[in-house]
Amino acid sequence: MNFVFISPQFPDTYWHFCAALHKNGANVLGIGDTPYDFIPQELKETLTEYFWTPSLEDYDQVFRAVAYFSWKYGKIDWLESNNEYWLSQDARLRDDFHITTGAGAEQMARWQSKAEMKPLYAAGNVPTARQVRVGTLDAAQDFARKVGYPLFVKPEKGVGSGGAAKISNADELQVFFGRELDEPYVMEEYVTGDICSYEAILDSHGNPLFENQCEFPPSMSDVVKYQLDVAYHARPTVDPKLQALGRAAAKGFGLKSRFVHMEFFRLTEDKPGLGGVGDYVGLEVNVRPPGGYTPDMLNFAHSADTYQIWADMVCFDERRQPESDDLYFACYAGRRDGVAYVHSDEEIWGRYGNVLAMTGRIPDALSDDLCNQMYVARLRSDEERVAFEQFVTERA
Repeated sequence: MNFVFISPQFPDTYWHFCAALHKNGANVLGIGDTPYDFIPQELKETLTEYFWTPSLEDYDQVFRAVAYFSWKYGKIDWLESNNEYWLSQDARLRDDFHITTGAGAEQMARWQSKAEMKPLYAAGNVPTARQVRVGTLDAAQDFARKVGYPLFVKPEKGVGSGGAAKISNADELQVFFGRELDEPYVMEEYVTGDICSYEAILDSHGNPLFENQCEFPPSMSDVVKYQLDVAYHARPTVDPKLQALGRAAAKGFGLKSRFVHMEFFRLTEDKPGLGGVGDYVGLEVNVRPPGGYTPDMLNFAHSADTYQIWADMVCFDERRQPESDDLYFACYAGRRDGVAYVHSDEEIWGRYGNVLAMTGRIPDALSDDLCNQMYVARLRSDEERVAFEQFVTERA
């Protein structure tokens, strides 16, 4: 199997995907914008060959790299980056090189559009908030009269919380329309709830080989806007209600042979037309693994290797790693530079050193959402999780 992996050097843990493919006997052919001498040794050891290109933004450069690999190694069987930023380019490359193991450009565009997601959710009978594409102020005011304030606006195609905003009244709506929008937006009725996610590795029939549930802060846009600390966690088990909706969404979207990350609201108050307290409402589907170091947290929560489970799906279309009953809450707590905290790094290690699974600095490209310094712990109970998050993030 010839597998082209786009940008295997970022995030820095993505070499594990390549290592798992290499272990399964695949030719792993990397294309990245980091010179070969500066990529991790672990990655070098897993790649059959690496093609450096000065800019992954330049489609012609990346196209020539794939063409070179195709000439040297034969037909390309798979091409992926597993990175939201490159998904559209991945799809275009698949079209151009007739790679049928993943979505083409037309399908990917539908999956990445927050407007086009709505009928796909409906196909799986997954409830979602009412939404319109942002057009004129008059149309937005009509929508506001229909659903009421507050409203929520966000880029139709976006990564993370960038550009998202809450609109609380008619004056704020006018202010929003008074600025120049550099990309299409959608507007939704506001939903009050906790943000949860459903992660899955799906086989070629759309059936899950691995499943997980994460829980996040109520508003990642506030985290970025106000530079708050971040705490979120992967749970040891998946709520059956969320599991059923995640599986239904996968079928409705036609997802298969992918690692996916789906976001949901869990309602904290009744919402007519959507559900009652504790029910889940579809927020958005991301057709790639969860961001940052969350795949590692999934490993810690389930005593699993999601990188290998994914590679086994790619190479064998099955899960070859047995499920474990050694389960944890995998808890991420992030801190920001320039902020005084009650507890020092030494105190964190003194209290939690025996359960810390990962610590380290966060790359600048991810620090808005994930802070500058992270601590990830494996804990047995929700009470221990809450205490850990409070201990790490308590500000002086």
